[in-house]
Amino acid sequence: MAEEKKGFFRRLVSGLAKTRDNIVAGFDSIFNGYSSIDDDFYEELEEILIMGDIGINATSSILEKLKAQVQERHIKDPMECKQLLIDSIKDQMRVDSTEYEFENRKSVILVIGVNGVGKTTSVGKLAGKLKDQGKKVILAAADTFRAAAGEQLTQWANRAGVEIIGGQPGADPASVVYDAVAAARARNADVLLCDTAGRLHNKKNLMEELRKIYRILEREYPEAYLETLVVLDGTTGQNALAQARQFAEVTRLNGIILTKLDGTAKGGIAVAIQSELDIPVKYIGVGESIEDLQKFDADAFVDALFHVNA
Repeated sequence: MAEEKKGFFRRLVSGLAKTRDNIVAGFDSIFNGYSSIDDDFYEELEEILIMGDIGINATSSILEKLKAQVQERHIKDPMECKQLLIDSIKDQMRVDSTEYEFENRKSVILVIGVNGVGKTTSVGKLAGKLKDQGKKVILAAADTFRAAAGEQLTQWANRAGVEIIGGQPGADPASVVYDAVAAARARNADVLLCDTAGRLHNKKNLMEELRKIYRILEREYPEAYLETLVVLDGTTGQNALAQARQFAEVTRLNGIILTKLDGTAKGGIAVAIQSELDIPVKYIGVGESIEDLQKFDADAFVDALFHVNA
């Protein structure tokens, strides 16, 4: 397990290389280029954080905290700010262990997200992870909107060795969830993992669809703990934040799966999303294999971002 984590950290370090070049090079020039801590110093820091997709809210609170510490400790040398800044970003992002409550009880995980963000793949990987933890998992292929989604999910189900309940393309997603709940109850599954369609351009339909699914779950499976995760594509930067905000308007989101963090210069968006929406990033993806989806670890992420201990 430790070895797997280490391997993931290495992939994270290389995956975040572009983001790091984007942010860290600028930091180094500031920390080395200023001889004192003044308004210009803070202004440049702010610019780099915002340019690195960390977002305005997160940047403001990170810098406020930094200013307070600098004053409190009477710090004069900009180089001494670097670690404080890194720690401040970590604090901004920590995910509480209670955020994975769904692992400890009978649960339903609804996974939503627009097409193309890696949603079905994330559902498949998550199924594999939960199965590896010894859980009995059933998949529901409730994204009946995209014809290939069911086939893709079936491949993942076979790979992960879990059962899948599907419907015809174009079938009512709520009816697939209904059948899947019946199967989960009959087979005493630990986790029912539902892949659902996410179509933001027509929010009204999406809301209706989700409401129907929630009604079925409340009525047919009241004993199950409900977790709703949204999948966002890390390469889209601020657009991912906008999507998360729109999904948060139509449903109660418990967390975020941030995919495609390998090879993007916009990895800072993980900080922004968590700060702006107060919804934790729970998993991040840095590649294609099942191991490439891992629980989000703020310390490891920020260390990889700044190439600390790597």
